[in-house]
Amino acid sequence: MLHRFFIMSVFIVSLSGCTSVPEGIEPVKDFQLQRYLGTWYEIARMDHSFERGLSRVTAEYSVKEDGGVNVVNRGYNAEKDEWEEANGKAYFVQDSSTGHLKVSFFGPFYASYVIFELDQQRYQYALVTGPDRSYMWILSRQKTLPDARLQELLGKAKSHGFDTESLIFVTHL
Repeated sequence: MLHRFFIMSVFIVSLSGCTSVPEGIEPVKDFQLQRYLGTWYEIARMDHSFERGLSRVTAEYSVKEDGGVNVVNRGYNAEKDEWEEANGKAYFVQDSSTGHLKVSFFGPFYASYVIFELDQQRYQYALVTGPDRSYMWILSRQKTLPDARLQELLGKAKSHGFDTESLIFVTHL
């Protein structure tokens, strides 16, 4: 766990100040934080050392006393037979109706969290990126997505320049 925390810290430090939006990506508008709060299941992700080897990955969002967002990322490491957890905080970069936040898991160092596709009727799925196209997550309120919806999201990600062939699909029990 300490090793993963160190890797996460180094990652976040390397992204210090990287709260920009990748070129050609538009954060969703009319974003409603209250509807986004709660648990999201990671359906697919780009490979990164801070999540490597984890399955059953979830993100839990709740409101902080200062108006920011508590972030709890949790995943199961089968090799170690243990759960790993990272706690962070997020704040809006522009305004609270734009799906562009900055997130930190380590002190004052922030990285982009850009929601660029969202089921704005029901808040059941989302596409999220970081400061560049080497970061991308498909999130869902359920442990799985219907194949047609998954294919639609993969198509949108690909059309925005993401390497969807390199995605890791997360298993959930």
